[in-house]
This record gives sequence, structure tokens and C-alpha cells, in this order.
Amino acid sequence: MNNKRKLLLLSFCFLLSVICYLPLQKVTAAYVLPYPSYMPGNKLYRVSRVIDEAKKYWYWGNLASYRYELEQSDKALVEAKILFEYNQYLLALDALERSNIALPRVSVSLRQARDEGKNIEKYKQEFMAALEEHKRLIVKIKKDVPEEFTWTPEKKAPQVLGLHAALSEAERIRSDALPKLP
Repeated sequence: MNNKRKLLLLSFCFLLSVICYLPLQKVTAAYVLPYPSYMPGNKLYRVSRVIDEAKKYWYWGNLASYRYELEQSDKALVEAKILFEYNQYLLALDALERSNIALPRVSVSLRQARDEGKNIEKYKQEFMAALEEHKRLIVKIKKDVPEEFTWTPEKKAPQVLGLHAALSEAERIRSDALPKLP
């Protein structure tokens, strides 16, 4: 009976140590793009855009600027994705352009932080994961949209929108951002 108790106690201790050790394991999750905010057509969309622009002046410092610019690029890319899904190509191209403009600023902020002697390894890895997720999403969008779309506004001449060309440009910007990392 004594050996059974020892075996039971040993088994319990082993199980307890395994259970306690599991939460200490490093869990890596894929980069997650944000849930979309207000979309064009919503009454609060313009207010949201103005607030986003005002936030730019609130984020001081290189790492705060990094976080802000990455957030803006992510947010605009998700907006573009949804607008592409709803065939709102003109608005989608505008959102994609905003994402493309914000993205190179992320590299600049990281480079400035490195030049100030800050440890940016964690941010650099996050940015690389974000770039991979961006590229994956752009490739998916490219498969689902036509190469070109003729947009005909009321009382104006039609305009051909090069959707694949714009998406290819977005891919290039993301690929070029990797070598510019510090």
C-alpha cells in the first residue's frame, strides 16, 4: 500500500509540474489584422478619419509612431479588402493608397529608433509578420477582382481603374519595405 501511495503521489507531482509548465511555453500567433472600423457611407466615417489624423500628433517618439503608422496601414488595408469584396473599387483603391502611404513610415520610425539605440528586435519581427499578412491578403484580393474595371460616374466620362496594377504596386511596396528594415 505504501508503494501505491508513493506512485500516486509521484504521478500527481508529475502531472502538476506538466500542467504548471505548459502555460510557460511560448505561444506564437500569426499577425492579426484589425476588425474594420467605420466604412465609407457611415455617418461617422469622416469623423473617424479626422480622429485618425489628429492621433498622429498624439504619438510622440519613434516606437509610438511605428505603432500608429502600422495601425493606420493595417486599418486602411482591411477597409480596402472589404470595399473590394463589395465591388466598391474606387473607394477600395483610395483605401489601398492610404495603406501604401503609411507603410514606408513604419520602416522610417524603426530606423530612427535603432539610431537612437533602442532595441527594436521585437518590433522588427512584428513588422515582418505584418508585411507577410499584408502580402497574403493582397494576393487573395488579386485573385478575386477583375484586372480592370470601368467606372462610369454620373455626367462624366468613364474611367478605367487598373485594379491588378494597383494591387501589384501594393505588393511591391511591401516587398521593398523588408530590405529597408534596420
